Amino acid sequence: MLTLRQLSLQRGGKPLFDNASLTLHPGWKVGVIGANGCGKSSLFALLLDQIHPDAGDLELPPRWVIAHVAQETPALPNPALEFVLDGDEELRQIERALQTAEAAHDGARQAELHAQFDAIGGYSARARAGKLMAGLGFGVDQLDRPVAEFSGGWRVRLNLARALMCRSDLLMLDEPTNHLDLDAVLWLEQWLRAYPGTLLMISHDRDVLDNVVDHIAHLDQQRITLYTGRYTDFEEQRAARLALQQAAYEKQQREITHLESFITRFRAKATKARQAQSRIKALERMERIAAAHVDSPFEFSFATPERLPNPLLNVEKVAAGYGERRVLERVNLIIGPGTRLGLLGPNGAGKSTLIKLLAGALKPQAGRIEAGQGLAIGYFAQHQLEQLRPDWSALRHLQQLDERATDQQLRDFIGGFGFPGDRALDPVAPFSGGEKARLALALLVWQRPNLLLLDEPTNHLDLDMRHALTLALQDYQGALIVVSHDRHLLRTTTDEFLLVAEGRAQPFTGDLDDYRDWLNERQRAANREATPRAGGNGNSAAERREQKRLEAERRQQWAIKRKPLEQQLKKLEQRLEKLHGEQTRLSSQLSDPALYEDANKNRLKEALLRKAQLDKEVEDIEGEWLETQEALETLASEE
Repeated sequence: MLTLRQLSLQRGGKPLFDNASLTLHPGWKVGVIGANGCGKSSLFALLLDQIHPDAGDLELPPRWVIAHVAQETPALPNPALEFVLDGDEELRQIERALQTAEAAHDGARQAELHAQFDAIGGYSARARAGKLMAGLGFGVDQLDRPVAEFSGGWRVRLNLARALMCRSDLLMLDEPTNHLDLDAVLWLEQWLRAYPGTLLMISHDRDVLDNVVDHIAHLDQQRITLYTGRYTDFEEQRAARLALQQAAYEKQQREITHLESFITRFRAKATKARQAQSRIKALERMERIAAAHVDSPFEFSFATPERLPNPLLNVEKVAAGYGERRVLERVNLIIGPGTRLGLLGPNGAGKSTLIKLLAGALKPQAGRIEAGQGLAIGYFAQHQLEQLRPDWSALRHLQQLDERATDQQLRDFIGGFGFPGDRALDPVAPFSGGEKARLALALLVWQRPNLLLLDEPTNHLDLDMRHALTLALQDYQGALIVVSHDRHLLRTTTDEFLLVAEGRAQPFTGDLDDYRDWLNERQRAANREATPRAGGNGNSAAERREQKRLEAERRQQWAIKRKPLEQQLKKLEQRLEKLHGEQTRLSSQLSDPALYEDANKNRLKEALLRKAQLDKEVEDIEGEWLETQEALETLASEE
């Protein structure tokens, strides 16, 4: 087990943990969440023995192999595949020992080492590393490229692949989906679900948390609270816990008021002095309950655009690319004030290229783009974080945009993005990635665009800021086009999808689950093409007809097997929908402080009992749903 017991830690004079305790069992998959600066990364540093607690105990099984993603990657000349293979340290040790034994012509030692090599899957290690890299978006032509040739974002992916290559007992991931696109995130989710060890993952992506973890460790007020279930379960459980806390707080305040009133009235009376002293001691011993408080530090909205021309942009038969390389062909789009478009597509297919094209950062190689009169584009891309002046404050960045606005107007506005008071005057240089992203978004919002082009806007943003951004985008009255690996943001802020693939940008009529299926089918087709056919090259007409007949039979058999599984999934989903509805209603009841009054004791008991029954039933049905879904995915992989 991994155990923290009464642990306290300060960093830079700031207390992060105070008597914090946590116990995790082998095989658990735990999402680590909390506001920026609450100690998530420091918790990882503690587990890696990079820092030490000021008080308390930290216990890890002594033989556990721990894997984590390095923060930096030097500009190495090593091929990318070899760099990833270095993640399996035992594999490399055996390889080095084999070289030594071969040089010494020690046959017995070589035989022993070859047996060890086979036992750890050494003969399939290169294929395993290649599969990891392919899942994270690397092409076959990139496997032998030196690490030094990759950009910073791609080196982050190499570090992630290297950590996944390690056959670890404990895997620690800090925001692993940053710098990944949606298809890589979907692949990573599948990999993490199948990971047999203990997983600790810091993440601000609620879909990833819902789809991967079975526990949530919430860091708040210098403590660590463990919740069972997914992120959605955590939200419901925390709401109920906060309601209980608020009710207990109000009850204690009434008790404190009563004791203080008695002490004030009778302290000076000799006949009551002893009783007054007794109550003073009772007050001193009382462990004070804090009032429940969950307000988000972020609150902002997009002002109504000054103008909303229709259409905002008209794109006709446009081609785009870089130099002689064409990325997109024959793109046709009409973007009006109500457009809310999410861009989907495999890594490297041209989503960012299309965004740059619409933003005017890239000129079309063919075709025509016509802008409406009064078009005001707000373009958010990761490179804009680098364009912030490190010596300027957040307030000065805003002042440069609008010299007529008063300092107080700008301070009120920037405070909604997490820069209150003197924080608005601090230079940008030491800001974290999340703080720089918030500032870049603030500058965008202030300019009142009527067309928003967002390329991965949630990178580095925590859950609170993502929620605030989602709410603001839902009320935004202009047009929105977004590329994001955050499926919650895509689902809640867009109305339609555009699939960018194979040089084209075309409407995608399905949802994000259909897109995942499309990616899987695309990968299966690529695997089939890469597998040589037995019994000839398949070029003759007879062989092609036979191949088609066999494929048709296989599809028919696959459909027969698939149908009952799909029907079972539908029934389970319908049942889950009803249960989730009842859970929502029950959570609403439990959040009512009146329920915790003495007169409603029986109602509270019944509600808590029903909640326990509901949680158990949901857990059972979700387990059955997962088994059915896995059976369906296994069947699909065999098709």
